[in-house]
Amino acid sequence: MSDTALLIVDMQVGNFSEPAPIYKGDELLAKVKNLITRARCAQIPIFYVQNNGGSGDPDAYGTPGWEIHPSISPVEGDVVVQKQAPDAFHETNLHRELESIGIEKLVIAGLQTEYCIDTTCRRAFSLGYKVLLVKDAHSTWDSQSFTAKQIIEHHNQVLGGWFVTLKNEREIEF
Repeated sequence: MSDTALLIVDMQVGNFSEPAPIYKGDELLAKVKNLITRARCAQIPIFYVQNNGGSGDPDAYGTPGWEIHPSISPVEGDVVVQKQAPDAFHETNLHRELESIGIEKLVIAGLQTEYCIDTTCRRAFSLGYKVLLVKDAHSTWDSQSFTAKQIIEHHNQVLGGWFVTLKNEREIEF
């Protein structure tokens, strides 16, 4: 059994919907789908993190926007972890689930770069996981000060080398 798992963060329908879809959403979905396909072929466990947004949020709990995007839906045997904070480990069962099957390495992709991806990568590192961030398979929205592209590049630079190893989606081997 492998000591590696694929962690897909907050890839929920509401984040890809108009009027404000995520930056390069279709490309992100295609890359994450490729990762999932390769992980399944290699019998790598897949963990989905699903944010429970508040009322009025695009991913409000129980709404259609809360659902994991249908193009990358979990299948039987995948683990879905519910969260309510940017840190996928905070007050969730994620760490226990990973430990229970001997996971030591995480390949991380998903949303949102400057919040959930950044915080989850740092926390995973602090918990002792070897973290591989798929540098072209996480995304965000433009902010008032920076474009989504700038935010992604900045977080890849800040996280890379210390907290995570960075690789493009096509470079990932399970």
